[in-house]
Amino acid sequence: MTLPFAPSSAGPATGMGPGDLHQAFHDEAEDNLRRLEQLLLALDPAAPQDETLHAIFRCAHSVKGGAAAFGFGEVASLTHAMETLLDQLRRHEQRVSAAMVDTLLEAGDLLRAMLAHRRDAADAPPDAAPLLARLAALASQGAHPAGLQPGAGSPGRGEARELEVLAGPLPDAAMAQDLLELFREVSGAGELQPADALPGQPATTARFRLRTGATDDEVLDLCSFHVPRECLRLAPWPEAGPAPAQATSEAAAAPPAPPTHPVPHRASAAGETLRVAVAKIDQLINLVGELVINQAMLAERAARIDAGERQHLEGGLGDLERTTRQLQDSVMAIRMVPMGEVFQRFPRMLRDLGARLGKQVELHTAGEATELDKGMIEKITDPLTHLVRNAVDHGIEPPQQRVAAGKPAHGTLTLAARHEGGCVVIEVRDDGRGLDRSRILEKGRAAGLPLPEAASDDQVWQLIFAPGLSTAETVSDVSGRGVGMDVVRRNIEALGGSVELHSEAGRGTCVRVRLPLTLAIMDGITVSLGEELYVLPLASVVESFQARPGAVKSVAESLRVVQVRNEYLPVVPLADVVGLECAPAATPMLVLVQADERRIALEVGALVGQQQVVVKNLETHYRRIAGISGATIMGDGRVALILDAAALVRGAHQAASSSAVTRRQDGQGSATGATRAAFAG
Repeated sequence: MTLPFAPSSAGPATGMGPGDLHQAFHDEAEDNLRRLEQLLLALDPAAPQDETLHAIFRCAHSVKGGAAAFGFGEVASLTHAMETLLDQLRRHEQRVSAAMVDTLLEAGDLLRAMLAHRRDAADAPPDAAPLLARLAALASQGAHPAGLQPGAGSPGRGEARELEVLAGPLPDAAMAQDLLELFREVSGAGELQPADALPGQPATTARFRLRTGATDDEVLDLCSFHVPRECLRLAPWPEAGPAPAQATSEAAAAPPAPPTHPVPHRASAAGETLRVAVAKIDQLINLVGELVINQAMLAERAARIDAGERQHLEGGLGDLERTTRQLQDSVMAIRMVPMGEVFQRFPRMLRDLGARLGKQVELHTAGEATELDKGMIEKITDPLTHLVRNAVDHGIEPPQQRVAAGKPAHGTLTLAARHEGGCVVIEVRDDGRGLDRSRILEKGRAAGLPLPEAASDDQVWQLIFAPGLSTAETVSDVSGRGVGMDVVRRNIEALGGSVELHSEAGRGTCVRVRLPLTLAIMDGITVSLGEELYVLPLASVVESFQARPGAVKSVAESLRVVQVRNEYLPVVPLADVVGLECAPAATPMLVLVQADERRIALEVGALVGQQQVVVKNLETHYRRIAGISGATIMGDGRVALILDAAALVRGAHQAASSSAVTRRQDGQGSATGATRAAFAG
């Protein structure tokens, strides 16, 4: 049974308009469908928990009520069919089976497609007939008495009737006005009018008179857009006098609750959260970024004025800097999203992949509370999806092979996240067969990829990221075409991150992704080279020092190194990276930069200082430059390039490898030329 009323084309001057109501419904429906999928995946068919079944039913019922209110008949019909089956399961009229769970999961997918069709006004609506037939067939296997049909117990749709509606206790009196505006906006819902309060009625409760042809369930579903369902009570309108019906007498007899007392949990939760468009948050972050730049400019100009005058400004500038930092931290925290929101997308994928590939896979997660910028979350989801699919397809063996190798029949895939320095580290680990070194070498040489004669494991594993290389013997719809791992690395590096891979034959593979916390504002170390300024991410800087004369040594006239606490590190002149001609210094200033668990000594002209910088994307206005992750505006108005620490470290080690190969081939080689080639992209 559906309710064919829809929002009117013109809403009142105040309150939520039709577009806002639609958006609120779609947001709530998406939350309910996500929750429904999580509950279904957690449901054990062999020992289903009653509370889980009730929660699944409530999710479907909530979607049905909202869809009926907006006249989305196809959505209401599908959710009603789901309710019929779920009602049997929660009343123990049928036993839960894997086929039922699969069908309900498919119904959730179809509901998403239906809602997307309604939201985007697509031309071809999804066909629900096959799935409705399957749901009906499953429901027909159990007895479903007519008295237990969803919606039974309340009058059906028919002639108009008058109801008494009590809403309360309400945390905000404006919620009563919202109900009146809602019924004015939604045509066909009925006519709602405020009514006189009952004797002894609490001040936090509102009383209405409703004339409608809708069922009680449909009225409650519509009103719950503004008022929690547990705060609503319906009863027939009394024929004579304002004497309350049985349902209302209980509310009237209850002692008045002071407005300061706690409200029901659902109303409290709704008051503690607020949906805000991402575009508004982005605009706020942009404004804070401009404030950071302006604060730096004021500090720069204040440093140039007379010391006596500056003394009067220092206190105010210090307060401005502290307030700006607190504001920036608060605004950035709004965009931070827990990694659990990404991880929760994978149980369904693993279930489907395992069934398709004939493998048993368990998902373990750790660090779900680790937070990352929402923009990063959106861009990292696709690379993580590819890594997970690869792990299941290539890494984890079929049950028979695992048992023969002395392993459990089911494989384990672990998704973990943690903070490390100023970065977030995400790991995708499996306990499968690991990478086949000899096969990768064979494929790499066949593809003509450059590789040292005595390649280390790390160098061999890097071949996995070469375009077009795949070790799969057969091509499937999951993977095997050699397209993807190179894109994974490219997308991660575009975010200012890095990816590394470790594998052990017979034990499994671990792919580790490092990402900056945010792409908007960061702490950096400013260095100079000639007249130019450059910024290094503070999280990548270990230390800096002025080298003593003779501390930097040349190795075989092709590589310069410096000893730092019994460790020799390659020296990379910043001039070679950016293509500037600078005379070498007798006592160079060196900055130790670390990335991917490796370090280099970056030779710079001088240290300028530490400050917050607003990151601007170069690709948007120019193009991608190897070794450069972005740009920023300094306090004096100059533009400074932000160096990519991971690219610097990787380029230095590539340069060292290239110079070593050159020495073996012809006894010649130039560290400078190799470095420039490594950073040329």
